Amino acid sequence: MDLTSLLFPVLILLLFIPIFLSGRRQRKQMQEMQALQNALEPGDVVMTTSGLRGTVVDASYEDTIDLEIADGVVTTWVRAAVKNKVPAEPAAPVVAADDEPAVVEPAPAAEPIELTEPSSSGPSLRKDDSTNGTGRA
Repeated sequence: MDLTSLLFPVLILLLFIPIFLSGRRQRKQMQEMQALQNALEPGDVVMTTSGLRGTVVDASYEDTIDLEIADGVVTTWVRAAVKNKVPAEPAAPVVAADDEPAVVEPAPAAEPIELTEPSSSGPSLRKDDSTNGTGRA
């Protein structure tokens, strides 16, 4: 056997190893996603694939779940649309009685801008006077 006859099988093997490993990784991610979607319970806060955040109200159906996206607004979603669970937010820090809260001063109010009609002697600055939005003289 010469070297060229061994080179082809080794080259094929080297090409299939990354394909095999990426397929295993995708399969593992899919199994984790299905386990998450099947373990949803009422009260879980979830994020959908479209970025909508909601609280699970009813997860008793096989293919769908009901999410409350606002007070009193419940929508039905396909379980596959759930991307992940949102972790519970940490509780706000407790301020002791002897600690003084920081005083925040309001920002000064901006002066109102007075809108006036353009004078008839000067150039007009209406947007439709030219293609780039500047006035013509």
